[in-house]
Amino acid sequence: MPSLKDLKNRIESVKSTRKITKAMQMVAAAKLRRAQEAAENARPYAERFNAVMAQLAASVGTSEGGPRLLAGTGSDKVHLLVVMTAERGLCGGFNSNIAKLARARAQDLLAEGKTVKILTVGKKGRDQLKRDLGDHFVGHVDLSEVKRIGYADAQGVAQDVLARFDAGEFDVATIFYSKFVNVVTQVPTAQQIIPAAFEAEEDAGTATVYDYEPGEEEILADLLPRGVATQIFSGLLENGASEQGARMSAMDNATRNAGEMIDKLTIEFNRSRQAVITNELIEIISGAEAL
Repeated sequence: MPSLKDLKNRIESVKSTRKITKAMQMVAAAKLRRAQEAAENARPYAERFNAVMAQLAASVGTSEGGPRLLAGTGSDKVHLLVVMTAERGLCGGFNSNIAKLARARAQDLLAEGKTVKILTVGKKGRDQLKRDLGDHFVGHVDLSEVKRIGYADAQGVAQDVLARFDAGEFDVATIFYSKFVNVVTQVPTAQQIIPAAFEAEEDAGTATVYDYEPGEEEILADLLPRGVATQIFSGLLENGASEQGARMSAMDNATRNAGEMIDKLTIEFNRSRQAVITNELIEIISGAEAL
């Protein structure tokens, strides 16, 4: 049975931990508002951009003469997985869920005889995948010094991916990130960015027909690289909001658990102190009776 001093020290230690988790929860709540606004403001642009790209892609098709970013290399033997996670932990299962999805995809591709290459963005994903898939790593992007994600950061990642594609290092590229829904829900998502994949519009029969100047292929050749950067930027923004939401939820749970532990330790401390006092009274009374 622990002594009164040990119980008192443990109670003080848990109280200190609760102060830290409470402070981290408040900081995450403040950052979440900005990150959520950035992610939600970027969604309409990304959706409209993809809609325009889908119309152009439908007009051009995936013929051999079309842009390689749209038509692909004609093969799917080599896959590049761009795993985007956080630089910090203490955010629940946010990093683990993304890494788990990427690991499952990599294992499925390897089982099919494909070649897998992994580019990590954020050290937490790299740390979690290093043990099982470390031999497949081809690069890492460190964003630990970035205070707020900007388009330039996504453009840097996109340039790295496009340079590898132009060098013939892979055939298919997929990004992995967590889509923000709300504070307690973040959905791990895999999105193919090379070759570009667009969903067909529901009202394709009534869609407006446009004449483009210059031609569709020239416009696509210019917009497709920007589309890769836009999708990566959108994923990073979704990740930012998801990370803060997950951290806020995790720190709230940690604060509550610390409070419950303090209550249990306080009860145990009071009971132990009462037992010590009772034993001392018994010894005093026994000594008095002996005299």
